[in-house]
Amino acid sequence: MKTQMSKIVEILLVEDSPSDANLIIKGFNQSNVKGFNQDRIPNNLHWVEDGETAMEYLHQQDEYASVPRPDLILLDLNLPGMDGREVLAAVKSDPSLKLIPVVVLTTSADEHDVLRSYNLNANCYVTKPLDVHQFIQVVQLISTFWVAAVRLPTE
Repeated sequence: MKTQMSKIVEILLVEDSPSDANLIIKGFNQSNVKGFNQDRIPNNLHWVEDGETAMEYLHQQDEYASVPRPDLILLDLNLPGMDGREVLAAVKSDPSLKLIPVVVLTTSADEHDVLRSYNLNANCYVTKPLDVHQFIQVVQLISTFWVAAVRLPTE
């Protein structure tokens, strides 16, 4: 069975914590994701540190004019300035962006945040584990599921 992607999967990581971003990048690099046809699925992970920059990236503005459109967004909720909830609302209300799956990956386990994220049409909500090894395992699971198993929209 052939996977849905023969192209590189483009991932936008919106995360203000450099240490969390490094763990996420490490987890994706270590996951060695294979599709159903057992071929490695290449991905490019692009990292921005705040909501305003994420929106510039998604709208391909200024220095991001030539960046590829992401196939998947990994979004922290607790960002400086425009927070993740505002980014999620903006993405899901924009006809040109709303089909991009958004995985909320945050430290918040608050039920209000979970409910609000799903009400804003998040595709998935994951609470970051405190343990480094568990954190990397969770990121690897996200990578395996969203990159290898899920059929992502192409436009």
